[in-house]
Amino acid sequence: MDHYDVIIVGNGHGGAQTAISLRQLGFEGSILMLGRDKTAPYEKPPLSKEYLSGDKPFERILIRPEQFWVDKHITLRGGVVATKIDPVAHELTLSGGEVLHYDKLVWSGGGDARRLSCPGAQLQGVHVVRHKPDVDALMADLGTGGKRVVVIGGGYIGLEAAAVMTKFDCQVTLIEFADRVLSRVAGEDLSHFFEDEHRRHGVDIRLNTSLHSILGDDEDKVAAVRLESGEEIPCDIVIAGIGIVPSVGPLIAAGAAGANGVDVDEFCQTNLEDVFAIGDCAAHANEFADGAVIRLESVQNAHDQARIVAQVITGDPQPYHALPWFWSNQYDIRLQTAGLSTGHDTTVLRGNPADRSFSVVYLKDGRVIAVDAVNKAKDFVQGQKLIAARTHVDPEELLDADKPLKEFL
Repeated sequence: MDHYDVIIVGNGHGGAQTAISLRQLGFEGSILMLGRDKTAPYEKPPLSKEYLSGDKPFERILIRPEQFWVDKHITLRGGVVATKIDPVAHELTLSGGEVLHYDKLVWSGGGDARRLSCPGAQLQGVHVVRHKPDVDALMADLGTGGKRVVVIGGGYIGLEAAAVMTKFDCQVTLIEFADRVLSRVAGEDLSHFFEDEHRRHGVDIRLNTSLHSILGDDEDKVAAVRLESGEEIPCDIVIAGIGIVPSVGPLIAAGAAGANGVDVDEFCQTNLEDVFAIGDCAAHANEFADGAVIRLESVQNAHDQARIVAQVITGDPQPYHALPWFWSNQYDIRLQTAGLSTGHDTTVLRGNPADRSFSVVYLKDGRVIAVDAVNKAKDFVQGQKLIAARTHVDPEELLDADKPLKEFL
């Protein structure tokens, strides 16, 4: 039985950063990183943006050049899935039956794209955007463009995919169940801005709309989607952007606690001995969500939690207190978000969305808890400081978009 001092399950941002941080902190033990992707670790956000659009080849989204992992004595094994954990024996079983022994196990399994469950969801031409093979299959179907595309879901993945499809001269329809896009993560000002931008680029956005089924042709390829209203929209491609399902099955089966992902403490430790979890699948009590247990699906969270685990393993434990931040690129729009707007009771719009450079400040009980900055990097950077300092601000004073946010500290 092969033994490794640290086995990392998942070769995305969190897994890669754990291995990198361990070496940076002087860890000299053996490290094995396992992943379903057969390639070296790569960045996930560009998949729905620059990689899908063809603006960046795969080599440019690698987290590190392949030789880096060799030089750092980090063993990569792709195309494998961890299927079982024995937390008492410290053993990990892989698909195919191989059993490995570990001293520390870091689970950075992320999640799988949530699939459509309606009739016709298995037809050829139905796609998700989560891993490189997903996007490669979509690009193959897309060809030179000019297709009729229906996007299901008005979250960031759906909006980013819709934006890229317009670059390929596709006829794009976006279907969203809620009454606005980004309804779970942003206020109405930002939602309406992105709705207007997408419509300006020719996207047909259908709000308050539900999908009934996907219709196929004689070759079992997508031919149309049918809405609950009975309307049929002819299409060649369907893209589902409806969230992820955390990949934590073996952890839960081994006795790990968790209802939405797997629960971890402030050091990213599960209730299983010597087993950590980080990234999209790790549910933790977050101080910027008033202590609520949440999962954060962001590169920032994966990186910061990876560093926490590396510090614990190398004997310098530090609790996780990182301020959440996110970004999204759509068309020529750069959205940067700091903090968590969930639970806000006041929003302040700084600037005019028509100028395509503005910010939205979210407050709760007079305290700044989040900032959305559209093509306005200064508000994003300075807003982080307001959030971290738990600054109380008069909303009326925030309306002056010419007054730098740092002056409110």
